[in-house]
Amino acid sequence: MTLFQIVAFYIALNLILAPLLMFRVGQVRIGKKINLGDGGDDLMLSRIRAHGNFTENAPLALIGLIGLAMLSASPLVLHIFGAAFFIGRILHAMGMAGSFGQGRLVGTLLTLVTFLGQAGCILFLVFTG
Repeated sequence: MTLFQIVAFYIALNLILAPLLMFRVGQVRIGKKINLGDGGDDLMLSRIRAHGNFTENAPLALIGLIGLAMLSASPLVLHIFGAAFFIGRILHAMGMAGSFGQGRLVGTLLTLVTFLGQAGCILFLVFTG
């Protein structure tokens, strides 16, 4: 795989995850007949925030992967950050749903490590490459 094929792979995985999180919001919205907002329902709020948190963070992580590929980072580096972010988002959503106790914390930490690691690698490659 080329560097940009690796990036495209993780973009595709996240493009699959996004509608799954949207669907989970829709399930609750339809089931509880909540037309707009969270209707004061805790489950609705957690589903909305799991999806919202994903949409807030995914662009940065994927831009980071593109930046690393542009700077000719190692394929292993791309896989580490791509997989860490993707797994982190799944764990975060599971934690928000209550199906994995520490998922929210672990997912948040994986996202944070991904961002800081990508930033560090990008800066390293900019100044040494």
